[in-house]
Amino acid sequence: MLVQTGTRKVLAPLARLAFRPVVEGRDNVPRHGPVILAANHLSFLDSVVIPLVAPRPVAFLAKAEYFRQPGVKGWLTRTCLTGIDAIPVERGGHRSAQESLRVALDVLAAGRAFGIHPEGSRSRDGRLYRGRTGVAWLALASGAPVVPVAVLGTDRIQPVGARLPRPGRITVRFGTPLRFTRPAGGSDGQARRAVTDEIMAAIQAMSGQEPAGRYLEPVA
Repeated sequence: MLVQTGTRKVLAPLARLAFRPVVEGRDNVPRHGPVILAANHLSFLDSVVIPLVAPRPVAFLAKAEYFRQPGVKGWLTRTCLTGIDAIPVERGGHRSAQESLRVALDVLAAGRAFGIHPEGSRSRDGRLYRGRTGVAWLALASGAPVVPVAVLGTDRIQPVGARLPRPGRITVRFGTPLRFTRPAGGSDGQARRAVTDEIMAAIQAMSGQEPAGRYLEPVA
């Protein structure tokens, strides 16, 4: 944990220098207790920048292969991801998705902040795609508030497919926390869909993205 804290202290000022982030609504993030940060997803940088500008550590899930890359680049990637509390998970298939949700629930049960991209992958065209209901399952199962987050500009700094980021300006907006309780009537599936749609509507209101109206296919 001390290594992670030290790495984050080094990375945060570097991120401010490189990306000159404009951060709005930091006070909307509860400083203590479990909380879910649900963000749009335009670039690999999103889940790196959010933990560096948030007022508390935020754990995101990261593909396990990022932690296995060889050479200097691999070492830098592992160091950065470990420093921002990223958690390696295997991706692919229903079992992997269920395991990811279990890991996320453990993070929240420990009173920590967990970050998630409900779209499931990065948008290729800048539109906001339909959210998958894992975020609602977490919110209803844990009782944790959900802070909607809009990230703007990362798609210009490191588009999908780009190997390295370039300098530029990023905006991160933290919205008002949303709280959900499991409804007495209706199916669990209907409840998760309604909660997810409310979260995505809050993200869209802050990001100004055009809604795509459909699910996004994963980016390799």
